[in-house]
Amino acid sequence: MVRSLRDDLSRLMAPEHAAYKEKHKREMPAEDAEQLGWNHIYDLVARWAADFAAVRQVSPTPDDESTLAQAVFNAQFAHGRLQPYLDDPGVENILINGCDEVWIDYADRPNQFVDPVAESDEELVEFLQMLGRRHGAGERSLSKHKPTLALRLSDTSRLQAMIEVTPRPYVVVRKQRIRDVTLEKLAETGTIDHSLLHFLKAAMAARKNIMISGTQGVGKTTMLIALSREIDAQERVGTLEAEYELFLHEIGHLKQVVPMEAREGNGERVDGREVGEIDLADLIAPSLRMMLRRMIVGEVRSREIVPMLQAMSAGEGGSLCTIHVKKADAVFSRIAQLCIQHGGGMTQELAYLTSGMALDFIVHIHMDDQSERGGRKQRYVSQVLEVTGEFSELSGAPSTNKIFAPRPGDLRAVPTGTHPACLDELMEVGFDPNWLTSHTGVGSWPSAERRGVA
Repeated sequence: MVRSLRDDLSRLMAPEHAAYKEKHKREMPAEDAEQLGWNHIYDLVARWAADFAAVRQVSPTPDDESTLAQAVFNAQFAHGRLQPYLDDPGVENILINGCDEVWIDYADRPNQFVDPVAESDEELVEFLQMLGRRHGAGERSLSKHKPTLALRLSDTSRLQAMIEVTPRPYVVVRKQRIRDVTLEKLAETGTIDHSLLHFLKAAMAARKNIMISGTQGVGKTTMLIALSREIDAQERVGTLEAEYELFLHEIGHLKQVVPMEAREGNGERVDGREVGEIDLADLIAPSLRMMLRRMIVGEVRSREIVPMLQAMSAGEGGSLCTIHVKKADAVFSRIAQLCIQHGGGMTQELAYLTSGMALDFIVHIHMDDQSERGGRKQRYVSQVLEVTGEFSELSGAPSTNKIFAPRPGDLRAVPTGTHPACLDELMEVGFDPNWLTSHTGVGSWPSAERRGVA
């Protein structure tokens, strides 16, 4: 019934959209389209209720009509049967292995198997194709010729889908649960302690280039947003992302943000690339002419690694990026791997040299998942490494100092007692070195109860 009424709604609205575009020379604003849609939905559901009562000799309840109306609206303007999970603040991920095998990944309890999100795999694919057509940075397709789809949803969640190369449609939706976060909030929730809070604030004020590392879903993007709140509101900042996830241009703290998002090609390949494709590497060079004082890359995972590091080493400092890696001490190996894949004569030695010149600190985040044991997922910084500017005689990799490292029996980062080489610069912006000495080996982490650990 939802599909039938949604089809009726589309037919009713099509000529109204066309008339608006002809008159105003632009598409109908989303708010106007939704209001118009609700007017039609109320009429359609009222007719359905009348027909239902005539056939079955019993009227549907007001709750029945309201539920149906909301479902039709969600199917047309929102995210269909996914919408309730997107609205639930406790949901972290939606895992779809075909239309009828759907798992919800919660922050504070075990995964849950839930009802189907479509009547068939074909309907699920149609729904994904519709989301692709809605994408704000231009239409993104999903077909036999383009079997993968990556996009952001209107609530800032990130969706990745695969068809054709898998036996059924597979979809993952990763929610951005905390959009406007600060270092103070991360300290309250146990991601950092107060010694880390003051240290990271000083590193940002001193314009140090920071790379945030960790595995998937540990909170790298959340940390990136929190660090960005330490940038002076008057600074001009550029963000580069495969799909918008930071939304620094909408949060409102920074007055001048140049948000840049990659664009997919049209499927036709010429010289090994899709026609019309614009990736992050293509955006970095022109972004350097946009009078940006800092650059923030949501995630370096491909050939953008080389121009990003070059921009970091040549700029004023204070830039940020994230990288997917399991261990902090594997960051430079991962960078070298990406640099070599970039080509252009890049070698491991040159990759090490470039990264050693570009980076000042690596902040590594770890997740302790206790949800299967009745606890919560705890994300916290486990290491902070200073990139010294020197290189290992044995491996050639950049040398690092462990400023914060896991304490015995606990992976939470605590001061090691080692002072960074840039301590004078940190002190110039107000950092008290006592945070590194008075908490050596213990840190100032909140108690387990305050962290929400069962």
